[in-house]
Amino acid sequence: MTIGLAHAELIAVLAAVTGEEPRVMTIRSGDALPSGPFELGHRSLQAGLREWVRDQTGHPVGYLEQLYTFADRGRTGENIDGRTISISYLGLVREQPAPGAGRPEWHGWYEYFPWEDHRKGKPDILADIANRLQDWADTEPARHEYRQRRIDFAFGLHGAVWNEDLALQRYELMFEAGLVAEAGFSSDRGFGRSMFADHRRILATGIARLRAKIKYRPVVFELMPEKFTLLQLQRTVEALAGLTLHKPNFRRLIDQQELIEETGETTAETGGRPAKLFRYRHAILEERALSGSKFPLSRN
Repeated sequence: MTIGLAHAELIAVLAAVTGEEPRVMTIRSGDALPSGPFELGHRSLQAGLREWVRDQTGHPVGYLEQLYTFADRGRTGENIDGRTISISYLGLVREQPAPGAGRPEWHGWYEYFPWEDHRKGKPDILADIANRLQDWADTEPARHEYRQRRIDFAFGLHGAVWNEDLALQRYELMFEAGLVAEAGFSSDRGFGRSMFADHRRILATGIARLRAKIKYRPVVFELMPEKFTLLQLQRTVEALAGLTLHKPNFRRLIDQQELIEETGETTAETGGRPAKLFRYRHAILEERALSGSKFPLSRN
């Protein structure tokens, strides 16, 4: 759809967790997110997005919520005569083969953001990033203190605590410092795989939203099979957060929230003694059915 000289498109961040790894659906062999123009024939934004995702990836979409609207001039490389406005959505699915026409592929989050996965400790790449950001901060003495505070806050340096929810702020800081390919940084320093235009920024926005949301809404169950073990649930949360959680504390929190119930079944797939299988409590399933297909009223 064209609005004056602006072109509106819909773009999807479709997330799944497979084999304890968070993954995103892409097109163009991993270089872009599924997207397409919003057309007047679409009944709604959601309907338009589902149609484009189906055409490009052939993958069904369940839970959807509006993510953000990106409208900065020049963000997709267009010339001064036009602007593309991208209305993005976050979708949560369980990974299936994608036979669509857009060369769809599933790729791991941490292929694009290797500094975000702390499940095995602080990634080695963070030291290199910190040094490069320090050099950037030193280039402008008048703004050095302000830049240094931003770096420390975003990356948990010099006494600051790493906050997994700041995935977008970290990427944008690296962009501002010219450390990612999307900012025109030509040397390959291994700071994650780049994407078309600002699609990696949009993906970072989706990661930040989901990391924050799993703390106060049971959306993680959209990514789980119908029956699961407590360990599978913990590993899924850890994959999304990029952190290793304290097992007793995690299970105590799950018990307190009364989100799940035993199925009466067990599985031996864990390799040890049979593990109990759990499922959503029916009240949570009902809430999911009532609210899962609606967009939130609030907007960022």
